[in-house]
Amino acid sequence: MIPYGRQSINKEDIDAVIKVLKSDFLTQGPQVPLFEERIADYCGARYASATNSATSALHIACLALDLGEGDILWTSPNSFAASANCGLYCGATIDFVDINKETYNISISCLKKKLKKAKKENKLPKILIPVHFAGQSCKMEEINNLSKEYGFSIIEDASHAIGAKYKNKPIGSCQFSDITIFSFHPVKIITTAEGGVAVTNSKKLFDRLELYRSHGITRNQDFFEHNFDMKWYYEQIKLGYNYRMNDIQAALGISQMERLDEFVSQRKKISMTYNLGLQTMPVNIPYQLPESESSFHLYPIQLSTTNAADRNKIFNQLIKSGIGVNVHYIPIHFHPFYKKLGFKPGDFPNCENYYSKTISLPIHPKLTKEQQEKVISVLGNVLQNTETLSI
Repeated sequence: MIPYGRQSINKEDIDAVIKVLKSDFLTQGPQVPLFEERIADYCGARYASATNSATSALHIACLALDLGEGDILWTSPNSFAASANCGLYCGATIDFVDINKETYNISISCLKKKLKKAKKENKLPKILIPVHFAGQSCKMEEINNLSKEYGFSIIEDASHAIGAKYKNKPIGSCQFSDITIFSFHPVKIITTAEGGVAVTNSKKLFDRLELYRSHGITRNQDFFEHNFDMKWYYEQIKLGYNYRMNDIQAALGISQMERLDEFVSQRKKISMTYNLGLQTMPVNIPYQLPESESSFHLYPIQLSTTNAADRNKIFNQLIKSGIGVNVHYIPIHFHPFYKKLGFKPGDFPNCENYYSKTISLPIHPKLTKEQQEKVISVLGNVLQNTETLSI
């Protein structure tokens, strides 16, 4: 089976982990701060706070921005559920902004329309979480301009997008946002097994992120309520969580960072090969904004049918042929949990239309030329043998 995504681990990665296992520190040692420094330097951000998952990073980012009961968070329905769940963890109300038909990211026109309506109804969001789907940046400058007009904060969910760029700056520079989140799950661009990070240019937000990821406890005397000057002393000043990354994960992340640009370059080459190989097939290939340089975390194609049986038949035939395809994503508002919150089919038609046609093809640094040729050949044969409507 050719997997749709997988990690790339080399000897240097393994040696880095073994070195930590033989050291004095497995958890709160020197590797986590070093990894955070590497991430911040790469992105051109001032601060980075590493966590045990991107979901945890999203949660503490919301907390750092004081999201709570009575507040509203908007995000994309075309994402993994964590992009919305993080707001519910804080007691906020969740809503979604429909996607652009070409990029599959939040639609600026839909966002403008929704903001105008929300302002009239006094239901503006406190936080917007644009999701850089498949590794391509949302139109962040336009979103940032709207944030100034309507007064919301921005958390970039860049779980797919480390190594990507927007307007010639790395995603994570936070030029147009308050906080950016990355994921290091094994199928992402680099991995720490599980893990995430929140980057920001705000010292105030960074201090809050640090507190919330570690039980709300501090050893910084500047934050103490009591003026005790004892090396062993600490205080809990917030209700925080144990969301820390450990040194084993961080060591793997530091080693993986050495190959980040190489990974992105390989993914770009794979994407270009798909673009050429699929151009005569009845599918739509991913569109790329001229101002964005994707990290190509995913390669989602759009089939020429909205018939669920056709898509399922194509999907199953590809799996049967040893092609590990996937679907990204089931719209968040389709899940039973979110239906119970009042969402229903038809709420976000662009996202739903995209979902009805999409299949993600294999893309990862270990995908060989021969494997990709097989994916293209098998897909062509499957499509030829499946009666579908024209796009």
